[in-house]
Amino acid sequence: MPGATYSQHPLSLPSYPRGSHLITSDITSQLSGPLKGVKAGLLHLFLQHTSCALSLNENYDSDVRKDMSDSLDKIVEEDKAGKGIYRHDAEGSDDMPAHIKSSLIGASVSIPITNGKLALGTWQGIWFLEFRDGKHRRKVLATVQGERE
Repeated sequence: MPGATYSQHPLSLPSYPRGSHLITSDITSQLSGPLKGVKAGLLHLFLQHTSCALSLNENYDSDVRKDMSDSLDKIVEEDKAGKGIYRHDAEGSDDMPAHIKSSLIGASVSIPITNGKLALGTWQGIWFLEFRDGKHRRKVLATVQGERE
């Protein structure tokens, strides 16, 4: 008998350098078991950090990711010259801009699940945006909910 289920799964992302990265395959490989058998549902991904972000965007042309990173760097200035434009600067000139970018983009995405697969559009992928210069291990909490077969 089919029924609605909910499960949570802590995921780890590999360390990525600063920039925008396509992580769809990282996510789906870690969730192949939990997604299997979900007839109709929702995957919610929550990034447990405040200096990076998750987004859904273009999955084909890598220039889109480069342009996104460049554009965000233009929108949110980094205080590399040490002018004191941010009060919160003890962790480096990239830290406060990373918090701002994280707030602009967001820490979570929700994606429909159809017949055990993510129902992304043809050109959509899951992006991880790292806003800090140093490489960090990032954690994502995945919630899978839906009607099982």
